[in-house]
Amino acid sequence: MAESLPDPLWKEYSVVFEKFDELTLARWLAQTLGQLEGRVWRFSHPLIGAYRLAAEIGHERQIWLKRLATVPASFPEAPCCRAPVLPLFSRDVLQRGLICQHCSETLVSFEEMPADLQPAVQRWAEEYAPVHAVAHWEDRQRQSVPDYDQAYDDAAEEAEKLLGFAGSQLLPKFLENYPAIVWEDQDECLEVRPEDILY
Repeated sequence: MAESLPDPLWKEYSVVFEKFDELTLARWLAQTLGQLEGRVWRFSHPLIGAYRLAAEIGHERQIWLKRLATVPASFPEAPCCRAPVLPLFSRDVLQRGLICQHCSETLVSFEEMPADLQPAVQRWAEEYAPVHAVAHWEDRQRQSVPDYDQAYDDAAEEAEKLLGFAGSQLLPKFLENYPAIVWEDQDECLEVRPEDILY
């Protein structure tokens, strides 16, 4: 994932896709979408990382607009960039909605999400926000608790549970409306890594 890798390393990884001609890149993206279909995917999954690298280059080259390969039928066109719909669910879901994995813009705002999913998503996000906020407490807030380090550790443990719940319980419900979905399985501010989230 780009957010946790230094830029030079991310660029080095992307070289393989930069060397693809447009037809090869379009076919690789379309075939990989077919493999992603019907599942909830961790953001940290190696296949998602590879897809995101290729999708970034595909977006720069406007691959999807050229219709060089057939997209799996269950993936509709995204309104933001006309690439296939592949949403990312993050802790900022109330503010940013679901994020497009091709252009990184808002793919679906919270208000545009299916009405039956909104209450559970809102509850989850409102429960997660104060947990995440512990990592950003100012000195006054840190001094208001007997042991900030313990409060930070407790918040990290709670974040692991909430992220695990999102991945195992909340996100599968999205598959009734989206062909596949990716979820952010880390919280760098609380030092929660993907391997900490087991369910």
